[in-house]
Amino acid sequence: MRQKTNWVVTILLIIGSITILFPLYITIVNAFKTPQETAKSILALPQNFSFDNFTRAIEMTNFYQAFGNSFYITLFTVILTVLTNAMVAYAIARNMHRRAYRFLFYYLVSAMFIPFPIIMLPIVKQMSSLGLTNPTGLIILYVVYGLSFNVFLYVGYIKAIPKELEEAAIVDGCSRWGVFWRIIFPLLTPMNATVGILTTLWAWNDFLLPLVLLSERSHQTLPLVQYVFQSQFSVNYNLAFASYILALLPMILVYLFLQKWIISGVMKGAIK
Repeated sequence: MRQKTNWVVTILLIIGSITILFPLYITIVNAFKTPQETAKSILALPQNFSFDNFTRAIEMTNFYQAFGNSFYITLFTVILTVLTNAMVAYAIARNMHRRAYRFLFYYLVSAMFIPFPIIMLPIVKQMSSLGLTNPTGLIILYVVYGLSFNVFLYVGYIKAIPKELEEAAIVDGCSRWGVFWRIIFPLLTPMNATVGILTTLWAWNDFLLPLVLLSERSHQTLPLVQYVFQSQFSVNYNLAFASYILALLPMILVYLFLQKWIISGVMKGAIK
């Protein structure tokens, strides 16, 4: 039987797609234009596609240093997040019958509803007093701030893993630590991938936390160096758009190739 088309949903999807694709089109098209061509029309295609804007953007932003900073911060954030958050979630998931662990779970989940600007200044002051206004401090904050959402995903997934697997391993002489690393952690591969990808997208694209925490220019990440195109009275949009594309391209590729892990992992963690 032929299904009827839901025109309301279809129209909403079309509007949503246009809302997303239209700014992306403007960014890409104007990244290859001269300021004169942009002044005439921001919608028209460039007369001659030129990569001069990209070359100048790389020079003005010190792109390779900023790229290295973003890569370093993102890499270690993902590694530490997956390792530590998985252990915390395992401890909570296997002890939810205890009041303390149940309280800890709901306490962590409730932290997702606290806006960062509310605690921004106290956090910056505390990190400054500890001498951690650098990439290392930023990595620590990313790992801690990601704990709430990641524990929520991990706990739902771990609950679906039969406890009999752990009991059998313990009978065979495996320690609790060994059970986690040899049995549980390999079974968490789909969720580890999901958490890793989401953390990568967040740490790479984040602007506010590096802005308020990093004190030295040599530590700036790719989102921060976009300020170089903005003067007191104007913005060089052509160079800015070119730089935006350079900064976003790695994460766009990551999402396009790994989006199935993100969607499936979130669904499994929420439903199970």
